[in-house]
Amino acid sequence: MPAPLVLASRSPQRRAILARLGVDFVVRPSGVEELEAGPADRVATENALRKARAAARPGELVLGVDTVVTLDAALYGKPPDEAAAREMLGVLGGRTHTVVSGLALLRGDRERMATARTEVTFRPLSDALLDWYVATGEWRERAGGYAIQGAGAALVTRVAGDYENVVGLPVATLVDLAPEILTGT
Repeated sequence: MPAPLVLASRSPQRRAILARLGVDFVVRPSGVEELEAGPADRVATENALRKARAAARPGELVLGVDTVVTLDAALYGKPPDEAAAREMLGVLGGRTHTVVSGLALLRGDRERMATARTEVTFRPLSDALLDWYVATGEWRERAGGYAIQGAGAALVTRVAGDYENVVGLPVATLVDLAPEILTGT
């Protein structure tokens, strides 16, 4: 029986997606310093690689994932407080942004990387809607300050691409990168 996948992430959303897929995995968060500036694809992929490398042990299959939100070349990570969440969501309101996830899969010296992009359109956000959403607290620990799988769904009018990418783990990209995670071969 093959050893379980090591997920180098604290994300409960990533854990839930892997569990739903029936993947045998263990969680080993890495706590590495992450890039916060630069082109979204490079930042997400580099952060995923840093996480995976920090969590890797000899012979293990390790998955690192990082997700960022980008609009007009600006990156929107996890807001540190309510004021920042409200400001971030206000910028995204009524516009289409891109959710970018970088994936890094390591085993020994072999490193495989991929990137997923999903376009998300928000409805215009009134002050009342912003107040309501920020009060949910759901923005905490979420790239872009929202959770599409929760109350944040009320902010969204359109998703073009992999919905699971917006939740936290792009399943289609993961399967393309590493079908053995599902098939065991």
